[in-house]
Amino acid sequence: MPIADTRATPYYAVIFTSIRTGADDGYGAMAEAMEASASRQPGFLGVESAREDIGITVSYWESLEAIAAWKRDAAHLMAQRLGRERWYAAYKTRICRVERDYDFSLD
Repeated sequence: MPIADTRATPYYAVIFTSIRTGADDGYGAMAEAMEASASRQPGFLGVESAREDIGITVSYWESLEAIAAWKRDAAHLMAQRLGRERWYAAYKTRICRVERDYDFSLD
């Protein structure tokens, strides 16, 4: 997964940090479907994700309104419910305004 190519600041980041249960029944497919669905939402800028003992997914959005619309999306609501019922032992969501970003690449 490449580093998200976000637009000029300011924009918003939703940081989703999670600890999984042992259940895996459909988690991978749902995660892929949610990333694909989010990418089609107005205001979506990109996503980055990593998982070891703790999973961290950061999605980037143009506005707080875009984030709120994604939170209300019917498929996302179903995924949230299944996450609480099956896949997550704990999670925390943080929403931040990105004021500045910079990058480096060997390319």
